[in-house]
Amino acid sequence: MKVLVANRGEIAVRVLRACRDLGLPSVAVYSDVDRDALHTRYADEALPIGPTPAHESYLSIGAILEAARRSGAQAIHPGYGFLSEAPAFAEAVEAAGMVFVGPRPETLRVTGNKVAARRVAREAGLPVLSGPDRPWVEADDEQSVGLDLGYPLLVKAVSGGGGRGIRLVERVEDLTMMVSAARREALSSFGDDGVYLEPLIDRARHIEVQILGDGTGRVVHLGERECSIQRRRQKLIEEAPAPSLCEGQRQALTDAAVRLGQMLRYRSLGTVEFLLDGHGGFHFIEINPRIQVEHPVTELVTGIDLVKEQLRLAAGRTLSLGQEQIELRGAAIEARVLAESAPDADIGGDFLPTTGEITYLKEPGGPGVRVDSALYQGMRVTADYDSLLAKVIGWGATRAVALVRLRRALREFQVGGLTTDLSYLLQILESAAFVTGQVHTMFLDTYQPPRQRPAATLDAGIAAAVAYLTHANRRMPTARHRDPSDGIWRAAAWREQMVG
Repeated sequence: MKVLVANRGEIAVRVLRACRDLGLPSVAVYSDVDRDALHTRYADEALPIGPTPAHESYLSIGAILEAARRSGAQAIHPGYGFLSEAPAFAEAVEAAGMVFVGPRPETLRVTGNKVAARRVAREAGLPVLSGPDRPWVEADDEQSVGLDLGYPLLVKAVSGGGGRGIRLVERVEDLTMMVSAARREALSSFGDDGVYLEPLIDRARHIEVQILGDGTGRVVHLGERECSIQRRRQKLIEEAPAPSLCEGQRQALTDAAVRLGQMLRYRSLGTVEFLLDGHGGFHFIEINPRIQVEHPVTELVTGIDLVKEQLRLAAGRTLSLGQEQIELRGAAIEARVLAESAPDADIGGDFLPTTGEITYLKEPGGPGVRVDSALYQGMRVTADYDSLLAKVIGWGATRAVALVRLRRALREFQVGGLTTDLSYLLQILESAAFVTGQVHTMFLDTYQPPRQRPAATLDAGIAAAVAYLTHANRRMPTARHRDPSDGIWRAAAWREQMVG
């Protein structure tokens, strides 16, 4: 089965690596700005799909299907983001005679609409937050609906994810303005301006359960993840298992997630997300029908390669593991390294995107450390796409060991020429609240990082000299070449390359 990866960056490299391990030929696609991106070099073939704007390339169903036809791909893996949750894309892939590596289109129609997902969750007997199970319409009386739910409340986009199309409303006077703002962002991000209202749970914990199904009604769970450290409703640090969760809560959450997956006759990988309130009760919020950014923590505690499982299920195989065969070992914590100016007590910053050329790069390693990235020295980081640069994960037999390893790895991670959130991540991981597992989704709204001395600037000349020594004998892919017979970029064989 030849697999085209309809994505970019670290997730594209991650999927391509799984294809290589399984002996599956792979195809990468790229926009104009990604012509020299690492994922294009890692694949067996790489094809252009259009200009830099996402709607003309990575969000263009026609361009991606044409690339798949040209390359002879039999399957398409969407990664996360972009078209990964679009039922129209899954339908188009199947109509073209190819395999969509993910849930069935009819499942995506339910999971991709949060209001529809709430209704199905209620039918499966899951506790769901109060609020109307329908999108907001102009005829609604905003004030009366808001008063029924109480304040503060959230306006949330019906489609999409990633924290976009969400607004916090603390007063009835702000509801109309926030509904309009959420609609505009939702339309821009997802092509759908539908929104709905949901009560805000103060100091809630965000807990999600990973499920895997083969489409026959057989569903297993692979434990839960804690994702409460968020900024602007986007996750920043995740871990598995969730700390300070009693076995009764864990059992109730995983049972509910499996029950929902069975009702949907779920196929492939999925994540059922919940909010845990201060009284120990949990509430369903949504289903993410794709690989998650934070999937490495689950892989490290289960020993299961989730991307390979996706590919096997897409090839028509049934689940290879029963629930009793899945064991969780130790703990894993992931931190997202972003090209952003994170808040700093000395220099300010407000998660604004940063750009620049990576003049020096040294990624950490060692026992219990994993790095997922698509970075390389000389790479130009732009503001055209998401700001995620890399994911650093620490694993240990205990949470304390995993935390020590992750902190060390973040201190050793060096990126020259670009501002990142590395220092901010370390400050969070060293805070007493995180160490004791006493976090919630609003934690970063009030967290004040301690004052610190400005980091020393890495001189470009020194960076070049260190880079020479560090990257000598490094195993790197050779440059791609264009096949004159069909114009497709192909990767040459890998070889040992001496730098310099």
